[in-house]
Amino acid sequence: MLYTYSLNPWLIAVGLNTVLLAIAWIVPKKLLTPAGFFHAWGLGVLIWGTLGWQGYLVVMFYFLVGSVVTRIKLKEKETEGIAEKRSGARGPENVWGSALTGALCALGTLLVSEWGGNWLIASLLLLGYVASFSTKLSDTCASEVGKAYGKRTFLITNFQPVPRGTEGAVSLEGTLAGVVASGAIAFVGWGVGLIDLLGVVFCIIAAFIATNLESVIGATLQTKFDWLTNELVNVLNTLIGAIAAILLALLWYQI
Repeated sequence: MLYTYSLNPWLIAVGLNTVLLAIAWIVPKKLLTPAGFFHAWGLGVLIWGTLGWQGYLVVMFYFLVGSVVTRIKLKEKETEGIAEKRSGARGPENVWGSALTGALCALGTLLVSEWGGNWLIASLLLLGYVASFSTKLSDTCASEVGKAYGKRTFLITNFQPVPRGTEGAVSLEGTLAGVVASGAIAFVGWGVGLIDLLGVVFCIIAAFIATNLESVIGATLQTKFDWLTNELVNVLNTLIGAIAAILLALLWYQI
């Protein structure tokens, strides 16, 4: 008789993330702060434990591409005072500002599985998961490419010219970069089987809506309320993206 053994995904998650973050710790250019390493480890364990390597690949794609894009023309942006703090190294607030919505969607799939497994709810949560990271990568790329290469920047509320890096500013270059980025990570989600091709379309549309709404929030509310930090706006941004994608799916299929 043949016996097959499968490792507990949570044990794999702990081992893999420990090894990867140990490697990242000794790399000269730090992508995370010391506290950020710990929180990223927790996020990685959660995602692998709930969604396996497929979900993990999506969040890793976001983190790596987002980190690279943040460093485009970094010195110039630092000179102009519009660069991300700590030269783009992510702290705990950045980790969860970007990934809280996705983490909640991932946990939701686990709860659905424990409660008997409703295929529809699980598929919508997976769509929300991918859409949240499509939205965040779109926002990151739009912002960083716009600050680096934007030739003409406008305030989204009145389309008056403003300096690059202004809260709520948009540019053609940044907007196009955001659309491409949202599509790229959505195709990763499709490639690993989390969403279908129509889901890719929903993610791109949802990311575009959410990213522009975030610019509106930045141009109006964020300048008025000190408690409305970039990290909190990021949570709202990804939440809007996830909800928008789910609503688009529900409307399309008329569920």
